[in-house]
Amino acid sequence: MQSGGLATMGFNGPYETVATYFAAERERWVLWAPVLMGCGIGAYFSATSEPAIWTGPTVLVIASTVVLIARYRPNVALFGAALAFLALGFSSAQIRSHNVSASVLERPYGPGMISGRVVHIDAFPNSTRAVLDQVSLKKLSKEKSPDRVRIRLRAIDRPEVGSRISVFGKLLPPGRPAAPGAFDFQRYAWFLKIGAVGFAYGGVQRVESAVSDDGESLALLVSRVRQRISARIRMAAPEPSGAIAAALITGDRSGIPLDIMTAMRDSGLAHLLAISGLHMGLVAAILFFGLRLVLASREPLALRYPIKKWAAASALLGGLAYLILSGATIPTQRAFLMTGLVLVAVIFDRTAISLRLVALAATAILLIAPESLLSASFQMSFAAVVALVAVYESGRRPLGNWVSGSPFRKVVLYIAGVAVTTIVAGFATGIFGMYHFGRITHYGLLANLMAVPVTAFWIMPWAVLAMVLMPIGLEAFALAPMTWGIDAVVGIAQYVAGLPLAVSLTAAMPTAGLAAAALGGLWLCLWRQRWRYVGVAGIVAGVASVYLTDKPDVLVSSDGRLMAIRSLDGELTLSSKRREKRTASTWLRRDGQQGSQSWSAKIPLLQCDSIACIYEAKGRLVALVNDPRALGEDCQRANVIVSAVPVRGRCPSAQLVIDRFDLWRQGSHAVWLGENDLRIATVASIQGDRPWSAKRIRKRRNRLNNGARDR
Repeated sequence: MQSGGLATMGFNGPYETVATYFAAERERWVLWAPVLMGCGIGAYFSATSEPAIWTGPTVLVIASTVVLIARYRPNVALFGAALAFLALGFSSAQIRSHNVSASVLERPYGPGMISGRVVHIDAFPNSTRAVLDQVSLKKLSKEKSPDRVRIRLRAIDRPEVGSRISVFGKLLPPGRPAAPGAFDFQRYAWFLKIGAVGFAYGGVQRVESAVSDDGESLALLVSRVRQRISARIRMAAPEPSGAIAAALITGDRSGIPLDIMTAMRDSGLAHLLAISGLHMGLVAAILFFGLRLVLASREPLALRYPIKKWAAASALLGGLAYLILSGATIPTQRAFLMTGLVLVAVIFDRTAISLRLVALAATAILLIAPESLLSASFQMSFAAVVALVAVYESGRRPLGNWVSGSPFRKVVLYIAGVAVTTIVAGFATGIFGMYHFGRITHYGLLANLMAVPVTAFWIMPWAVLAMVLMPIGLEAFALAPMTWGIDAVVGIAQYVAGLPLAVSLTAAMPTAGLAAAALGGLWLCLWRQRWRYVGVAGIVAGVASVYLTDKPDVLVSSDGRLMAIRSLDGELTLSSKRREKRTASTWLRRDGQQGSQSWSAKIPLLQCDSIACIYEAKGRLVALVNDPRALGEDCQRANVIVSAVPVRGRCPSAQLVIDRFDLWRQGSHAVWLGENDLRIATVASIQGDRPWSAKRIRKRRNRLNNGARDR
């Protein structure tokens, strides 16, 4: 493909300048392949109805054909290649969605007996959460039983992975989003093949051996090994340091107390608990330099054999073992792919190209698990590494010349590197933190300058030694000093999180704003020419969307038990602080609030009695009804009726009526009041008719019921 074809397209003025810039960036075109794939994946998940299964593959074949036919016409071939990567992402999401298809519970089950094989355990301080497969539900046919369930057990009940258990409990279908645009647990559960969630009454009633007659998969074996290693670590090290040590070695963060997790998050140190590039790089570096030092101490080996390559190969195997042991999360996969490719480059005497490594890692993950694009771990992990690589790529040569031959300068460079890394990674991930968590930390630089050296030079070396000593039962000798470092990091986190104004809360960023910020950041980082700075506009637009987006005036939950209205000061006030605590916390977090008044307090614009409330705002009268006796009067005067009970008659004065049946069919509602119009959004309108949505589950239930009647 000739770059000159783009520069001579015949455009005048700014178009010609853009074509010239684009042609000059020819080496960077390949970096946009995973970005285009991500756009295709995003298009699939943003659809409100399930596309035909042939849609993506058909476009992919057509686009690939265009590339082959037009290989001597650069502009056409480039367009075809871009369309092919878009279609590849779309197709991977389609195929993955259909491949993970599994049975989902159609209606609540129980109380009743629940039996299954434990495939995953999360041991929280106050409870245990188990995922079961091969599920058997009493009095429910196999066709209607979910393939997997997630159930909450007592804290003292911690069955071994691979064992079969029976409990008396209750199951529910995976819950719908708490508000339009909120986290979609139904979609999350779909890709984990979890068809029901619930809890047990009392303890586990029956436990069978972890060795089953039909054998077990490698994944199940690895999960059981991880569980046993986590248990040994937590037995050898005092809590809560033992739980953090287990998180750093096996990736199991479930045992970390909530107050420590909150302190780590609010201080900007939460990334230290998620096994990612820092941890994988440290493990590989410790193994590489440690083994190379040992081999170099033997003169015959050092002179006759390629000990550097041996050390790289050993570090690669160690990194793979760490990947498997840590649960192979998305950040760990990305870190291993990049670290592994660097080590492979050492083995074959090649020089690694950093941003190409990032692009290759992203492409591999998006092909294998396209749904990961929607996760906070994928977005924050790749945002941080792309921004860091782009910054250090531009300063690699001058910094290398400046630091050479001076130990003092190396120390200065390390301190400056930690500071720059914290600032760049904090800004890059902060935008995604606003979208997913509605929080911004302000003292991350201070916390990381103190905690990262402790992690790098003390905690992780002892962690590697603990794993080396574990097979001979001596891991406690390494875990003891490791916990000293962990205690120091926790102390730093608690100190920084306790400083004034350590955290700011923000309202939820719209998805369109996140897309603008992400694409703007990629434009800034992936290009080299001056036009890269146009990406700043996308970042600014994305951040501004948080403050420019109108917030709803009324919110109502999917069962009508919880409602919220916006008061004169612009904050949400809730109908109850005791009901649906998870839904309430989601609403407040998305609104950027720490807490809220309840309607029991005197609130301007709101008048309540025992059967209904009247909310008057923006020239509208809204009736919030919880008893059918209120409908007779309110239907004659209110502009909007929001009713937790069915509305069976007509409401002459109402322009909008939302009743119990609407909530059941469409999930939580959000209403924007205006003097001239009313806007409404529902969970169903955002979700659409997708395999994981409640609408599709109801359709399946109706088909099964109709089939049963026909038989």
